[in-house]
Amino acid sequence: MASQIILASGSKIRSQLLHQACVPHQVIIARVDEEMIKDAMIAESAPPRDIADALAGLKAAKVSEKNPGALVIACDQVLDFAGQMFSKPKNQTEAIAQLKTLRGNRHMLLSAAVIYEDGKPLWRHVGQVRLRMREASDDYIDDYVTRNWDSIQHAVGAYKLEEEGVRLFTSVEGDYFNVLGMPLLEILNYLTLRGDIAQ
Repeated sequence: MASQIILASGSKIRSQLLHQACVPHQVIIARVDEEMIKDAMIAESAPPRDIADALAGLKAAKVSEKNPGALVIACDQVLDFAGQMFSKPKNQTEAIAQLKTLRGNRHMLLSAAVIYEDGKPLWRHVGQVRLRMREASDDYIDDYVTRNWDSIQHAVGAYKLEEEGVRLFTSVEGDYFNVLGMPLLEILNYLTLRGDIAQ
């Protein structure tokens, strides 16, 4: 049995998902300059999937090096729109622009997870969800962002499917946990096979 499981993320929803699955863990936020790393990888034409995986790996590595013997889980989520990566909006104007770009089109949410132990990677996975956004009106998008800004400013793509954001969509194909930013089933399967949680 692992003596300790650490979630290297400040995301409340990721920690909540582990708690609800009865996986005891502590949270240690990884201090990584995500914007600098993203910008550098985008400049090198790295695909969004690789960026999500790299960010999750860097977070896991950083926390693992300071916590020997612990299993460290780190995650990252990006939005891939025809090869273009969307991040969390910096302001309401950017959130509105993102949603107006996405409406009527398909995009993907990529949720990467990496597990480290003693500074070394043990496992990694990138979950994928395909979503199609409806042709929402300008007025609805503007009002949606104004009403929900406190919540969606922390969300990739400026929406939360578990809240009013569900009204923006006509279809969602894939694992709902990946929408929430964590490939939970795959993580649980791995921890179970290793014997870190009860089989």
